[in-house]
Amino acid sequence: MRPWMSRLSWLLVFPALAWGQGAPSPAAGLGGLRNLVNLREGVKRERISSYDRTGGNRDYLPDIRPGQKVTLAAIAGAGTITHIWVTIGSPERYHLRRIVLRAYWDGEADPSIEAPIGDFFGLGFGEPNYWASAPLAVADRALNCFFPMPFSRGARIEIENQGEQPIGAFYYHVDYEAYAAGSDLARATEGQGRFHAWWNRELTKATDGAPNLDGKHNYLIMAATGHGHYVGVVLHVQALATGWWGEGDDMITVDGAPLPTMTGTGLEDYFLGAWNFNTLNREYNFPYFGYSRKGNPHPDYTGRHSMYRFHLEDPVTFDRSLRVSIEHGTNNNRGDDYSSVAYWYQAEPHQKFPPLPPAADRLPIDNWTAVPTK
Repeated sequence: MRPWMSRLSWLLVFPALAWGQGAPSPAAGLGGLRNLVNLREGVKRERISSYDRTGGNRDYLPDIRPGQKVTLAAIAGAGTITHIWVTIGSPERYHLRRIVLRAYWDGEADPSIEAPIGDFFGLGFGEPNYWASAPLAVADRALNCFFPMPFSRGARIEIENQGEQPIGAFYYHVDYEAYAAGSDLARATEGQGRFHAWWNRELTKATDGAPNLDGKHNYLIMAATGHGHYVGVVLHVQALATGWWGEGDDMITVDGAPLPTMTGTGLEDYFLGAWNFNTLNREYNFPYFGYSRKGNPHPDYTGRHSMYRFHLEDPVTFDRSLRVSIEHGTNNNRGDDYSSVAYWYQAEPHQKFPPLPPAADRLPIDNWTAVPTK
């Protein structure tokens, strides 16, 4: 399957692709192609975009200064965001790591989405790339998100330029459905989970390689309290030493269990590959999983690597809490540059995210000479 294969063609192959199993709820959107025949009432289709209000072709927000915050969308009432598209013109290297995206649901004070904008759309290392999945797809500098994001009493999406140079042009669409107050659609949003996305980054430290049963020193993908379900992650690894950096087991701990509830068999297996991602110098992009960026091939394995796993048909549910982590190498025996964005839905209020590191501390490592693995 080609990475540029359209989302529509995937839905032809996977007609059950919706945001969960079975028939979608009234406010969840149409989902698969078979649901297109079901007519819906009380839905008002809306878009907020950067179009030129004078009728010209200056269809972008210009000159967003360093330190400036800009509200992209402020929506009142109940609805569901169905699609976000963004493209950015900036002369600053790694601006995709410097610009922060945030989203707030129902008037909350703390964001439910907070991530560097490129990472939110699945781009690691602050660099554009081509890749495609069911909920996220990027054509170089055209960034798309199809995760549904319901709200009952309003939504607000903003960006902040934490770079050192102005953003010359910021283009965007926020497509959403608005529901009449008191309608069945509006009432349905009250019982739906709110969408969350959190970015993390760690220069992991190698341990002594002793048996690892509790995951205490693993790389953290997400930690949440409350009731909800985890729907996936995009993970990026920059190898800081030669040799294979896989084999790290994923560990998922549900509702505060003393040991992981689910433990996998290796990083490449969690991302639904196998055998060192088959050792060939080949990237692949499927609707639910992929190896979207491959650095140097076997046996070196250095460079920058990106992979994703979306639990769209198999979300990991939790009633009180969830912790998702993964080993960095076998029993955490490697130290590399890990970063990720985790995606999940939960009832509010959510656990407040740790503060984002300053932009300078988020930038990728350049000019790194990988040392041989001992």
